[in-house]
Amino acid sequence: MSRLRLKSRQWIVDEQDRIIMGEGRKEILETIERTGSINQTAKLMRMSYKGVWSKIKVTEEYLNLSIVHADRKMGSRLTKEGKELLEKYRLLKEACIEEDNRRFNRIFGGAWPDDGGKRE
Repeated sequence: MSRLRLKSRQWIVDEQDRIIMGEGRKEILETIERTGSINQTAKLMRMSYKGVWSKIKVTEEYLNLSIVHADRKMGSRLTKEGKELLEKYRLLKEACIEEDNRRFNRIFGGAWPDDGGKRE
């Protein structure tokens, strides 16, 4: 029998379906937290500095709070609110994956019968 598994992604969006928080922004915030640099984050993620900064700004503007503090001399770091947002998203993602897997296993039983490669 072939083992199946479910892959899912979660996005927090606004009223117009614009992404406020998702995997990409999670990675941006984690990388800023690790490197202390928006520029280094952009390079590591193969994005432009402007692209990274604009995603941060969209989230900040919608939430009406600062999530990244950028200082030319001291570098960049997540604000208290930025750290809270990142942690809440991690908790949400973990809970969603747990629930998705529970439902998937209940519906599919975690496996698909082997039909010799014949799929309709």
